[in-house]
Amino acid sequence: MTTILIITIFLALVYQKKQLQYINEKKQLQATYEKEILESRLEIQEQTFRTISQEIHDNIGQVLTLVKLNINTMTGSSADVLQQKISDSRTLITKAIQDLRDLSKSMQTEQVIETGIAAAAAYELELIRKGGDYTIDFTVTGKEYRLQPQQELILFRIIQEALHNTLKHARATCIAVNLQFGEKAFGLRVSDNGMGVRPEDGRGQGLRAGSGLKNMETRARMINGTFTFTSTGQGTTILISLPVETTVQL
Repeated sequence: MTTILIITIFLALVYQKKQLQYINEKKQLQATYEKEILESRLEIQEQTFRTISQEIHDNIGQVLTLVKLNINTMTGSSADVLQQKISDSRTLITKAIQDLRDLSKSMQTEQVIETGIAAAAAYELELIRKGGDYTIDFTVTGKEYRLQPQQELILFRIIQEALHNTLKHARATCIAVNLQFGEKAFGLRVSDNGMGVRPEDGRGQGLRAGSGLKNMETRARMINGTFTFTSTGQGTTILISLPVETTVQL
């Protein structure tokens, strides 16, 4: 009886220890997840501010400069030329106002959650397309639905990071993004026709190896997704597959 009692107590202690370890690991995982969500929000805001700064400098600033030029050259113009300059300036100012309204929508991180991953990705790619240096191919397949808010936030940050690395390193001319809304899984594909990257190369080309790929893979795993990376001398592709659990049909 004594031996049985000792064994029983020992097993109970082992079980209790494992339970405590499981609880601690679960708390740590939750804390890590919450930290990642916060970091993703901050990174999205930082990237958004950089995009806004570029947009103001390259587009809105240029439009307002043209308006100023029209105003400065109105004196001495004939009636017909003056009327044309007024009309052109009105059109340019309307464009600047619309561009500012569009930019204001991107100021809030919560906009990603409000509009959904498809609308947020489309807006991000439109800003790149407007720059005129890249051919953009954005496609959505399947009936669109909403993922969990935090999943969409992290997916959008992955898209941002992939695009940022492509623009900075890949020397690409074409960027393609596909969102696949499947019945059992959501798929994200980001690819370019750049010079590629070797995963073992710490310096990298195209999508940076090192921390960039690791961050995207870590984020995909945190939302229960799988991350696949392929690269050749003719381009780079990132694939993320996410099992569909709780969705909202649109």
